[in-house]
Amino acid sequence: MSSRPVAPRSTAPAAADGELPLRVAFLTYRGKPHVGGQGVYTRHLTKALSDLGHEVEVLGGQPFPELDPRVPLVELPSLDIYNDHFPMRLPMPWEIKTVGDAVEVGAYMSGSFPEPLAFSVRAFQHLRGRVNDFDLVQDNQCLGYGLLGMERLGLPVLATIHHPITVDRRLEMEHAESAWKRFSKSRWYGFTKMQTRVASRLPRVVTVSQNSLGDINADHAVPLERLHVVPVGVDQDLFRPLPDVARVPGRLITTASADVTMKGLRYLLEALAKLRTERHVELVVIGRLKEGGASARIIDELGLRDVVTFVTGVPERRIIELYSEAELAVVPSLYEGFSLPAIEAMSCGVPLVATTGGALPEVVGADGETALLVAPGDSEALAARIAVALDDPELRARIGAAGRQRVIERWTWRHTAVGTVEHYRALLAETPHIQARRPGGAGAAPRYQRRRITPKAD
Repeated sequence: MSSRPVAPRSTAPAAADGELPLRVAFLTYRGKPHVGGQGVYTRHLTKALSDLGHEVEVLGGQPFPELDPRVPLVELPSLDIYNDHFPMRLPMPWEIKTVGDAVEVGAYMSGSFPEPLAFSVRAFQHLRGRVNDFDLVQDNQCLGYGLLGMERLGLPVLATIHHPITVDRRLEMEHAESAWKRFSKSRWYGFTKMQTRVASRLPRVVTVSQNSLGDINADHAVPLERLHVVPVGVDQDLFRPLPDVARVPGRLITTASADVTMKGLRYLLEALAKLRTERHVELVVIGRLKEGGASARIIDELGLRDVVTFVTGVPERRIIELYSEAELAVVPSLYEGFSLPAIEAMSCGVPLVATTGGALPEVVGADGETALLVAPGDSEALAARIAVALDDPELRARIGAAGRQRVIERWTWRHTAVGTVEHYRALLAETPHIQARRPGGAGAAPRYQRRRITPKAD
């Protein structure tokens, strides 16, 4: 624990809860801005925390998140082995300049996904010289060994686990097409053992749904008394119906952050092929198509190239327009820890067809009232449910309106931030030695004014 003196914070303005504002180091090893929950969670939660008067600094890896101008970003670049243009490239020896780089290459060479461990090491190395700049660390699903090092430095760590990646591993193994692919997936998901070891040692973990809470308790052995639910939110003023945008007949929309089994895209594609024999339908996928991947092969096998469009890298306004153009939004996932795409679609007033995988029933509500539900992994049932909705404009209007109302009543990012701060303060209260380092509320380092801070190599 650092023994450097800390400046008093007696002149600091109070946060929204009347207490002194907190200084938070927020870690996100991946922060893709619009596709994938981690980047969206990082952007909106850190903005909402700033709105409440707290000082948040994000430490992030590629792809770097987009942040509110008040939130500084410390870029901790990885070797970017899994970039979109040259995935699974082998870094050259001269690229390995830091301990984090060596850890990343070593884990990659063993066949495991290296980013969580390597990022946690880089974040630890950065924070060990800045212990007195922060009151605590919030980790966003990294769960690398470096977090335990941060605790030894005297920085309390709160972890957010959206859902245990052990679920992804289990589904990928079950759907592997050969023994070799099962072996490869087993090695790839080797990092989940580390995540279990780290999660089970952290004093306080927040997750986004009761379903995820149960799975984290079962898979990561985190005691129930250390687990707490803080649901995510949606910007209801941004994600809203656009009356001036016309619906496109037969258009469906879904989000697929990656070509992974858990998202269930293949079952929606199979349903689309069946529906296409009976009517005009088309599908917009918010996400990137991986040529040569499973989804691309299925699209070609089913002859769907002319009716499936992948959209990526567009402004948020365009994504909201795409929701408003769709007659139905579909979440075909085999499992979801929460599903931001589901509540974003509902907030836009788009009627939703979703599976009952994971936390989806908990999130989207009752079948036939705020969403239409089907069992996961059943393309025939999915096609039938979509057909019912496409044939019934009154049903779509009713479910779309009820879905938006459900979002308005339950989920805002301010609510997420308030709930998260409650757990920040509870964590600090449980950490007496930190209170000793922070007498009378502890000191505050000056806020960084630079938008991006790129640390030097070790």
